[in-house]
Amino acid sequence: MNEATVEKLKVLAESAKYDVSCSSSGTVRRNVAGGIGNTVGGMGICHSFTEDGRCIALFKIMLTNICIYDCAYCINRRTNDIRRAAFSVSELVELTIEFYRRNYIEGLFLSSGVVRNPDYTMERMVKIVKDLRTLHRFNGYIHLKNIPGCSRELVNEAGLYADRMSVNLEIPSEQNLKLLAPEKDYRTVFTPMRYIQQGMLQSLEDRKKFRHAPRFVPAGQSTQMIIGASPEKDLDILRIAAALYRRPSMKRVYYSGYIPVNDYDARLPDVKQAPLVRENRLYQADWLMRFYGFDANEIVDEHHPDLEPNIDPKLAWALRHPEFFPVDVHTADYALLLRVPGIGTKSAQLILSARRYGRLNFSQLKKIGVVMKKAQYFIICREMPLHISVQDISPEYVRQRLTEPKKRRLTATENQQLSIPFPETHDRLLLRSNI
Repeated sequence: MNEATVEKLKVLAESAKYDVSCSSSGTVRRNVAGGIGNTVGGMGICHSFTEDGRCIALFKIMLTNICIYDCAYCINRRTNDIRRAAFSVSELVELTIEFYRRNYIEGLFLSSGVVRNPDYTMERMVKIVKDLRTLHRFNGYIHLKNIPGCSRELVNEAGLYADRMSVNLEIPSEQNLKLLAPEKDYRTVFTPMRYIQQGMLQSLEDRKKFRHAPRFVPAGQSTQMIIGASPEKDLDILRIAAALYRRPSMKRVYYSGYIPVNDYDARLPDVKQAPLVRENRLYQADWLMRFYGFDANEIVDEHHPDLEPNIDPKLAWALRHPEFFPVDVHTADYALLLRVPGIGTKSAQLILSARRYGRLNFSQLKKIGVVMKKAQYFIICREMPLHISVQDISPEYVRQRLTEPKKRRLTATENQQLSIPFPETHDRLLLRSNI
C-alpha cells in the first residue's frame, strides 16, 4: 500500500465514522500491554453485530468526501475547509480484497459524498460492488449506502450485489430537513426506499417460481435519523420509525445523536456533546416496538411527548398504567409478560415453559433471568418475599425506589411524605406472599 493510498484511507475513514447505520460498537477501548482485545480496528475498520450475536469487522469507508451538498449537520458539506480525497473504483476494490485476504475484515460498508450528481456517484459505487462479486468472487457481507435521487435502474442493479442497502432519512421532519439541507427533500429519500422494497418483493415472488432466481438485497434495508439537530419530539421520531417498520423491507432504524461538528452554523442547536442518553432511550423504545408488541403511541403520547431520561421506556409505561398490574406469572400470556418491567423475551419464554411443572417462586424467577429489582413491584408469584406492589402504593414511590442511588434508602419521613399506607398493606402482602 503506497503513501497516497494510506493518506486517502485516513481521510475517508475519518469522514465515514459519523454514519452509525452499520451497527458500529460506538466505544473506544484500545488494547494495552498484558491485555487482549481491541474495540478500535485499523483505519476504516469498525465492529458490527450479526443477528446471532457474532461480532464482525467491517471495512467502513467512503468512496469520496467531496460533496455538492451543503447540509448544515454534515462534516463533509461543501463549504467546510477540510481535507478532501477520493478513491478510484479499482483502488477501493483492491483495498477491500487485500484487507479481506489478510483477515482484517469480513465485509464492506460503502458510502460516499455526492459528486457531480447522484447518478454519477451511484454508478461508481455499483461498479465497485459488482467488480467485487463478479471479478473477485467476493462473498463477504456488503452494505451499500444508496444515494438519494439516483435512478431506479442503478438501484435495481445495486440490489443484485449488496446484502443490505440503506437510504438515510437524516432529519425526522421534511420542514427541518429543508432548513438544514436545502438541496434535499423527502421525495429523493423515500423514492429509492420504495424501489428497494419493490425489488425485494419481486425477488421473493421470482424465487417461489424459479429456484435460482437472483436474490435482491437479502438482508433488507435500513435508515438513520439524526437526533438533536432539529427540535422534533421523541413522539415524532418514534411515529416515523413505526411507519417505516410497517414496510416489509425495513429492518433497522438507527438513531444518531447529533455531534456538533459545524458549531458555527446558526441553524444548529448550541450543544457541547451528543445526546447519548436520549439516543439510548430511543433504541430501547425501538426495541419495544420491534420485539415487545408496543405501539409508538403507547410509549409516548401527546401528554408525554418525550422519553424520560432517568428510567427506561417500559418502566415509564408501567408506572403510567398501574391498572395492568400486578401480573400473575402463572396465568399471564406471553404478550402480557412482555409488558412487565424486568422481563425480556427470553425470560418470558422460560416462564411459559417452567410454569407447566409447578408454581414459580422469587428465586426461580431470578435464576431464569428476570430482573427482580424491577419486576417485584409488578408481578405475583409463589413465596414472594415481603414487598409492596405498584397497586398497593403509589407509582411515585416505585419510581423513587428504582431511581435512588444504591447506597441511599428512603427515611421514615420521606416514606410518610409519599403517603404509603404501610400498616394497612402489610397484612395483605403477607397473605399474598403465601399464595
